[in-house]
Amino acid sequence: MNLRRKIDREEFDYPALMSALSMYAKPRDKVTSLLQQGVIVRVKKGLYVYGDDYRKRPFSRELLANLIYGPSYVSLEYALSWHGLIPERVPVITSVTPKRGKRFVTPVGGFIYRCTPSASFYLGMDRVVQKSFSFLIATPERALADKLRDDRGGSIRTQKEIASYLFDNLRINQSLFCKMDVDFLGKLGEVLSSRKIALCCRLLERMRSKP
Repeated sequence: MNLRRKIDREEFDYPALMSALSMYAKPRDKVTSLLQQGVIVRVKKGLYVYGDDYRKRPFSRELLANLIYGPSYVSLEYALSWHGLIPERVPVITSVTPKRGKRFVTPVGGFIYRCTPSASFYLGMDRVVQKSFSFLIATPERALADKLRDDRGGSIRTQKEIASYLFDNLRINQSLFCKMDVDFLGKLGEVLSSRKIALCCRLLERMRSKP
């Protein structure tokens, strides 16, 4: 039986796997065999990807992040990197959730989830559609707001200090920063009750006003 004919996507759950193996008298035993052979890899209980030698295309770690613990969407450092706002590649997928924060170490990498207020959860959530899948990720404004709120270290009280944090510490791309929606960033600052986000908005307005 060619499992790939039954499940063409790279990321799949337990019900899809059971459906594809429904012709077997003991489908759970077949799952164990597929895992031992490396045909499939268990990301977490009930969630799988194909093994290295059986993939048609790379699996989406962003989609897996949405599926491992939800509701959630990719945000914080990983989303800042994905949008090109910071130069570093971020190996761990960072997300926000209205539930309790969690961390997962899996065979396909690490996943971190930070708690965000339920009232703000759907603000700044965007869907990225690829050829065979889609995933949820924060807009640039939301990713930055989440990072500012999440980083509790140090006291930032002035525009000079927020500028140093953004451009020296995080190494935010200034040209992309100036393209952000300042009104939406301000709304996020209010909902998230963050003075740092408010300072960030004032800095953005000042930088835009320069000739």
